[in-house]
Amino acid sequence: MSFRRSGRGPGALLLHGIGSSSASFAPQLDALGDVLTMVAWNAPGYAGSPGPARSPGLDGYVEEAAGLLRAELGPGPAHVVGVSWGGVIALRMAATRPDLVRSLTVIGASLGSGTTPERAAQMRERPADLARLGPEGFARERGPRLLSPDARAELVETVVTTMAEAVRLPGYAAAAEAMASADLRGDLPRISAPALVLAGAEDTVTGPERAREIAAGIPGTALVTVPGAGHLANQERPAIVNAWLRAFTGIADRLGREAPDVSNERKEAS
Repeated sequence: MSFRRSGRGPGALLLHGIGSSSASFAPQLDALGDVLTMVAWNAPGYAGSPGPARSPGLDGYVEEAAGLLRAELGPGPAHVVGVSWGGVIALRMAATRPDLVRSLTVIGASLGSGTTPERAAQMRERPADLARLGPEGFARERGPRLLSPDARAELVETVVTTMAEAVRLPGYAAAAEAMASADLRGDLPRISAPALVLAGAEDTVTGPERAREIAAGIPGTALVTVPGAGHLANQERPAIVNAWLRAFTGIADRLGREAPDVSNERKEAS
C-alpha cells in the first residue's frame, strides 16, 4: 500500500474520501508535522496502491487501515482522521477496533449509504459513471461539487486533478460497494474514543445534517461547523480544521496519559 508520511510526535492515520487520495491531506501534512507523525494512505486500488483482488467490504478496509497503522505507527492507539468515505471507515474502526484509536476525527462523513435504499442505489451507480466518463471526465463532473460555490479556482483544479489521478476501476467500484452496504447507526454507541465531528457549512454532499446524526450517537462528541467550506473542509478551510486537529489531538493525548492503569486490577479481579 502506498502512503505519505510526515512529522514527528504521536501517530495519526489519515483516511481520504472515495474520490481522492493521500494528496488531499497536503494541508495537514504540511502544517501539523511539529505535533503529529501522520500517515496518509492511498486506499487499495487508489493512486499508487494496487487494486483489491475482490471487494473487501467495509471491514476489509478497516483491516487494511489497521495493518498500515500498526506497521507505520506502532501497535497503537493512534489518532484516526477520516474524510467522507474515510470517515465511515474511521467510525467503523473506532467501533470494532477501539484498541487502535486514541481519538477519532471525521470530516464530511456519514453513517454510510446503506442507511436508505435510495442512497445505496445512487452509490452503486457511480462506477458506471466512471467507466463511461473516464477518470478525467468523472473528476470534472464531480470534483467541483465537493467545494463551496466560492472556492478558489486553483483549489477546484487541485481537487479535480487529485481525483483524476486517484480513481480507477476496480478500486473505485469496490469502495462504492462497501459504502453502499454500510449502515453504522448501530455502531455509534460502541465508540468510546474522544470524537470530533466537523462539517462544512456549505457542504451539499453530506453536510451538517449528517454530522449531527453522527455526533448525536456518540456520547460527549464535539460537533463543529466550518464556515465557508464545502464537503472537503480540510482542503478548503485548512487553517480552521488544522487548529481543531492540533487542539483536539493534544487534549486526547493528555487524557490518555492521565488515564489510570487498571490492567493489574483487572488481572487480580479475574
